[in-house]
Amino acid sequence: MADGIDSRPASPDPAPRTGPAPGGPHGDGGPGGEGYLERRALRRGSAGWLLLTGLGVAYVVSGDFSGWNFGLAEGGFGGLAVAAVLMGLMYTCLVFALAELASILPTAGGGYGFARRALGTWGGFLTGTAILIEYVLAPAAISVFIGDYVESLGLFGLEAGWPLQLACFAIFVGIHLCGVGEALRFSFVVTGVAVAALLIFAVGAFTEFDSAGLTDIPVDPDAFGASSWLPFGLLGIWAALPFGMWFFLGVEGVPLAAEETRNPARTLPRAMALAMGVLLLLALLTFLAATGARGAAAIQDTGNPLVVALQGDGDPTPLSRFVNYAGLAGLVASFFSLVYAGSRQLFALSRAGYLPRPLSLTNRRKVPYLGLLVPGAIGFSLAAATGDGARMLNVAVLGATISYALMALSHIVLRRREPGLERPYRTPGGAATSTVALVLAAAALVATFLVDPGAAVVALGVYAVAVAYFAFYSRHRLVATAPEEEFAALAAAEAELRKD
Repeated sequence: MADGIDSRPASPDPAPRTGPAPGGPHGDGGPGGEGYLERRALRRGSAGWLLLTGLGVAYVVSGDFSGWNFGLAEGGFGGLAVAAVLMGLMYTCLVFALAELASILPTAGGGYGFARRALGTWGGFLTGTAILIEYVLAPAAISVFIGDYVESLGLFGLEAGWPLQLACFAIFVGIHLCGVGEALRFSFVVTGVAVAALLIFAVGAFTEFDSAGLTDIPVDPDAFGASSWLPFGLLGIWAALPFGMWFFLGVEGVPLAAEETRNPARTLPRAMALAMGVLLLLALLTFLAATGARGAAAIQDTGNPLVVALQGDGDPTPLSRFVNYAGLAGLVASFFSLVYAGSRQLFALSRAGYLPRPLSLTNRRKVPYLGLLVPGAIGFSLAAATGDGARMLNVAVLGATISYALMALSHIVLRRREPGLERPYRTPGGAATSTVALVLAAAALVATFLVDPGAAVVALGVYAVAVAYFAFYSRHRLVATAPEEEFAALAAAEAELRKD
């Protein structure tokens, strides 16, 4: 039993296999049986490039409506602009690297599967855990924002946020339980509404554009390198990095749909590139239009920067009302898609034995129902108990930056260690591209400690508990027939043959 994995030798086919269950405990076939994977099969071929492109945009689109503007209070217009450019570069490089990795290993494990192949079981677990922290905490945070948003709009006569948070998890998890095709189509429609609203907002806001408003934040004379463009100096650029991420945070989750995708080796790279292109355009338009229409100082600390940019302190206009309601659509789109991503990451880690195996069981519609219900219950509990959406989102950002660094490192390792590996898609620039992503991810990781040290401590505490669970329990109970484990076992066997 090598590397703590129990079960029979691996097959060279990395895809989950199906077939009659051989009988085993509880009809599951045991971790080494065909029935084990049959009870954990997703519905293949449910998504094409268009739905996946929509999924990539949906992960992120709520960040265009709010959140990024708090970076103005850290770095001013110039600082946030540089931070957004750097984070846009990081995500672009990372997406190209992940597109190659997804074409090599198109499984629901996503980043965890890539790191498992390149960095071993520990690397896979650490990456998967970081991704899971992001995708469990982010929906919880967004559910708080949805509740606050509905209260501010005076909808349904609610005076507390928790009923809305409960409704979000109950309704949208319920839609996911109906099937992946239905879920992705719903997400696509809601995302389309949010994107259309952002474009309409930009047209309206640019009619009031005034470049003088970009630099209206007072300059801190004690800050090194301070100027009207960098009112908080050069350090402000670094502090603004986590907020520059808000324009793109989550797009890396597209490969989690690999097992439910038609021709994933071709479809995933195309969808990821298109989604990233859309997000870069939306970031540019939203940032310039909102800041130029009302000024950086006016929107730096508001929870609804696009509405403030359109109406300022005056009465609501038809356009500001429309954008206000569309912001709710953006929040719903991101919440819905992040619930999907979290369920697939949990599914993959559970199927391979890194987390309790029952969490990967699927229902008649080939949906991991416990993978949806358990994170949903945790997310609602956190949202209702704390009501601190900003803190939970900062914890999610820290998990994300850890995973980015490890996924970029995985691409570098596989490029250098296995140059002959079949790659249906190849990253432009090769390892140099992922090296850029690695360096920028490390810088963003450190910056999260500057913005919210408390959130960083919480994230590291969760990480420590997860590491203890893996070290003392689950690493000795991994499932060799899981796709990511089979792929790694095949690589090890090929390496031994080359030595001989």
